[in-house]
Amino acid sequence: MDYTQIAIMAVVIMTGVGVVFGFVLALADKKFAMEENPLIGEVEEALPKGQCGACGFAGCAKYAEAVVLDPEVPPNLCVPGKAEVATVVANLTGKVAEATEPKYAHIRCRGGAGIAKLAFNYKGVHDCAAAKLVQQGPKDCKYGCLGFGNCVKACPFGAMSMGENGIPVVNKSLCTGCGKCASICPQHVIELIPISAKVTVSCSSKDMGAAARKACTAACIGCGLCMKNCTHKGGVKVVDHLAIVDPSICRECDDLTCVDKCPTKAIAALVARTKKEENVG
Repeated sequence: MDYTQIAIMAVVIMTGVGVVFGFVLALADKKFAMEENPLIGEVEEALPKGQCGACGFAGCAKYAEAVVLDPEVPPNLCVPGKAEVATVVANLTGKVAEATEPKYAHIRCRGGAGIAKLAFNYKGVHDCAAAKLVQQGPKDCKYGCLGFGNCVKACPFGAMSMGENGIPVVNKSLCTGCGKCASICPQHVIELIPISAKVTVSCSSKDMGAAARKACTAACIGCGLCMKNCTHKGGVKVVDHLAIVDPSICRECDDLTCVDKCPTKAIAALVARTKKEENVG
C-alpha cells in the first residue's frame, strides 16, 4: 500500500469518526437540552435594552436570565429602568424590589476653553485615552476633563453632548445613571450623584492651591472655607487639597453657605435658591 492510499484511508477514517461523534453529540444535546424558561424572555422584554452593564451582568439578556433563575439576584439592578422597571421585574419574578434613589452623571470639571490652561497643542487622535498617553494630556491640570468626548460616544441613551467650551454636558432628563460614561473616562472626572444632592464640587484637581489655580481658574484650591462654613459638620471635607461633598449629610442642609464662600465657585448649588439665599455671604 503506497503513501497515497494510506493518506486517503486516514482521511476516510477521520471523517467517519467525526460523523459518529457529531451524531452522538447531537443526540446528547437533544436529550439533555433544557427548554428556556419563558419568564426570562418576559423579563428581558421589560428591560430598556441599553446593554449598559450597570446591573453587573453582560447585557440585558444575562441579567434577565440571572434574576429569573437565581433567587439571590434582586429585581432592582437595572439602573436605567429605575423604579418602574424594578416593579415590573419584581412582579414577574415574585421578588421584592427595594427602593433606590435615582442618580445621574455629573462632570467634576469646569476647565473648558479659556478657563484651563494648555501645556501644549495636541495634534493626535481625537480620543481621551489616546490624548492621556501624551504627557497625561494637553492641559496644565492633569486631573481635568480632556474634552474629546469618549463619554458622549459611550452614552447609550443620548444623554450627553459636548459643550461649546469643550466640556461634556449632561441632560438630566435623559440620563439614567447607568455609569457607562464614568467607567470609560480615563480621567475619572464623572461621578454619579443622587437626584436629591444639593451641592456638588465641579473639580477633580489634587494640586495644592497655587498650582491648581495657576492651571485652571475654576479649580478648587483646597482652602477649606467650605468645610469651615458647613452647617452640618462632615457634609464637606477637604482631602488631598480637594473639597468632597457627602450627599447623605448635605441633603439635610438648607443653608448653602459653602457655595457662597467658595472663592473659585468650584462648589455649585444643584437646587433652586431664593433671592435671600443668593445674597447671603
